[in-house]
Amino acid sequence: MKKLSSTWYNMASVLTGISLVAGVALASVNKMTADTIKELNNQREQDAIAQVLGGGDVKIDKVDTVTVSDNLYVVMNAGDKGVAVKAVDPQNASFGGGLTIMVGISTDGEVLGYSVLETHETPGLGAKAAQWFQKGGKGDIIGRNLNEEELTVSKDGGNVDAITASTITSRAFLRAVNAAWQAYSRTQPSQSDTDGVSGATTQDNN
Repeated sequence: MKKLSSTWYNMASVLTGISLVAGVALASVNKMTADTIKELNNQREQDAIAQVLGGGDVKIDKVDTVTVSDNLYVVMNAGDKGVAVKAVDPQNASFGGGLTIMVGISTDGEVLGYSVLETHETPGLGAKAAQWFQKGGKGDIIGRNLNEEELTVSKDGGNVDAITASTITSRAFLRAVNAAWQAYSRTQPSQSDTDGVSGATTQDNN
């Protein structure tokens, strides 16, 4: 086979060909794995819902989507077990740029549990949020009543110990928890009538 001469045209043609082949390959891989990734993410969320609501068989009776501070929150009502809320930091200002959690809350505002679904924090610092605020942890928020007070770190005058060397992440996490309660509150008739919240939809899974 005759060797191509090293001209700009030939080099550009070869690079274009390689790019096209690589692009097609990546697109094919993405298409093949998209459904699997989606299924894994859905399963992870289902596991998180069960975890934050005490485990066992959790049946979601109703799903509401609520907009708070231009962010979408998903409120999943499980009857007597409480509600699970998929929430984000409303300011999206955590150190690594984003935090998504699942929070279990009783209908009167008590924090039942939480699970970190997604974080872009610095490994070893922000990732500690997965355990730091759990029952028995240094920043334990389980059992706190969000209807009585917003959760804030002690550095800001609150009564929750921030993650060591990661106050910014701690603030972001607590903002997400507080926003979860706001989102649930807005699904209640009295709150909806008062606040005039728009953009909320309800889905009955029965």
